[in-house]
Amino acid sequence: MTRTEPIRPDWPVPGRVRAFATTRAGGFSWGDWAGLNLALHVGDDPEHVVANRARLREALALPAEPLWLSQVHGCSVADAGRDLAGCEADAAFAYTPGQVCAVLTADCLPVLFADREGVAVAAAHAGWRGLAGGVLEATLARFDDPGRVIAWLGPAIGPLAFEVGEEVREAFLAVDPLAAEAFVQHGERWRADLYRLARLRLEVAGIGEVYGGGRCTYSEPQHFYSYRRDGRTGRQASLIWLEETA
Repeated sequence: MTRTEPIRPDWPVPGRVRAFATTRAGGFSWGDWAGLNLALHVGDDPEHVVANRARLREALALPAEPLWLSQVHGCSVADAGRDLAGCEADAAFAYTPGQVCAVLTADCLPVLFADREGVAVAAAHAGWRGLAGGVLEATLARFDDPGRVIAWLGPAIGPLAFEVGEEVREAFLAVDPLAAEAFVQHGERWRADLYRLARLRLEVAGIGEVYGGGRCTYSEPQHFYSYRRDGRTGRQASLIWLEETA
């Protein structure tokens, strides 16, 4: 087993904000889920997943078990200090130190949020349905002052690999005509840029500082799980929490 190789976001957050995105490196899973699969719902041996989650807690020195969500491509936002593991939501927020927000992805876009004072943090799972439906806006609404929030875009399927039908493009254009710039026609289908779509939505919501983006889960099989590429596969996690002090 190799050691874990988490990605540390490069963004100007206060020192008490801790954030990471995992890769598939390390872990106890094998076969289709080889590496640090953190999802229990994808067919992997549950004992391997439990061991992987324990490995993650140790590697990142997590203050608590993350709030693992039951993600449904919706817009519900869980409270990491109140809701129970397995609750149906696609985002989580926390105002209290030691509460770990987490989302699982394997092509969908993970988005981490923190306010400039280091008072609140959140994580959102933004597949195209959730993104079009407003999961980012729903997450931002949990902050006292969304205008003082910055965001980081984690690893997701890139614009050269994400082909979609006309219905996906129409779902975004119905909300914002400017979303047309995030689609490039490819034969009878469209290549969609999740990163650009997220930045457009965040800009409209008043978020002036958006970092990250650019890593493609589909084209980096040595680093990331990708459902679009492999079908049966694992999930990586993006996590964020507050420490007591910087």
